[in-house]
This record gives sequence, C-alpha cells and structure tokens, in this order.
Amino acid sequence: MKTIIIGIAGGTGSGKTTLTARLRDHFGEDEVSVINHDSYYKRHDELPYEERCKLNYDHPDSFDTALLVEHLQALRRGESVEVPVYNYAIHNRSDKTVTVHPAPVIIVEGILIFASPELCELMDLKVFVDTDADVRILRRIVRDVKARGRTLDSVVTQYLTTVKPMHEQFVEPSKRKADLIVPEGGRNEAALDMLIKWVGNHLGH
Repeated sequence: MKTIIIGIAGGTGSGKTTLTARLRDHFGEDEVSVINHDSYYKRHDELPYEERCKLNYDHPDSFDTALLVEHLQALRRGESVEVPVYNYAIHNRSDKTVTVHPAPVIIVEGILIFASPELCELMDLKVFVDTDADVRILRRIVRDVKARGRTLDSVVTQYLTTVKPMHEQFVEPSKRKADLIVPEGGRNEAALDMLIKWVGNHLGH
C-alpha cells in the first residue's frame, strides 16, 4: 500500500493540532504517524539566549525544511526517522530525538508547510485550518504562557512583531494551495467526518 502524506496547515492557534490528534486517535498510531514542522526549527547554538529570543520564528527560513523533506521521503520508503526535539523554553533544538515509524498515513502539521513547494509536492492532500484571528491569538497566549513558560508580554510582543506580519505575508497566501479549507479546525465535525472517510478509503476500511 502506498503511504499517503496529509499536510495540515493554518495560522498559530487555528486548531491544527486538535484536528491532527482526532484523526490519529480515530485510526490509531499503527496507521497514522505525525510529524510537526516545529520540530525542525534550526539549531542556534552559536547565539546566546537573548539573541535567540529575538529571532523571527515565523519565517520559512527559520526551519530546516530540507531535513523534513528527507524524512518524509524516508518514511514513504518504509524507513524510520529520528525527528529533532525542539525546546520552546530555551528557543533552541534539544539534543534529544524522537523515533517516528513509517505508517500508511503520515500527517505533517505546521503553519508554513504550504509555503514550501518541495513539501507540497510530497503531499497527497493539503488541508488548511481557517480560524478567526482573535480566537487564534487568545489560544496562543494561553498555550505559550501555560505550556511553554513564556511571559504574557513576550507572547504579545512576538505576536505583533513577527507572528501577525508573517501570517499575512506567508501563511494566509498559502491557503490557496489547499485542497480542503476547514473552518474552526478540530471542532468542525462535518470536515472531520469527510477526512475520516477519505483516509478510511485509502486504508480499505
């Protein structure tokens, strides 16, 4: 059976992770493997923490997308890969990796995955999660303060200086590459049902 690769993109806090988790939970980890573009942020050991804080993490150049492309090609060949682990608290890649095994369905999730022609070429289905900007920024504040150890001021500053402008420059235009646009992400039951049927057909369910 050919491995299919599904890309799930959308702005920060749009509901990509919820949609991805619901698909994986429905089919199980034996049939669905997930890779997050955020894991492929470039390593910056050469910069002190204060300088790493100032980097623009919402530009396509901040990712080692070439490595992600290599890993997806390997997974499609039936090979396991060692995915980097990114530490949001220190703004740098950690020394750990996580083994991701090949599966009939690979989901790639990230804000900027459709901005890369090389990634788009590998995808059998491109899904864009479209959620109102007010909802997204509130979700981001809650997530970054509670789960990533950030201060409220740092989250708001980052949002205004890089997240919002980069969303308008790269993320929003990449929506045109999507095969399916899903308003409200993982809470959109009709869209989730459609995706489950599409994946189920591939898996022969």
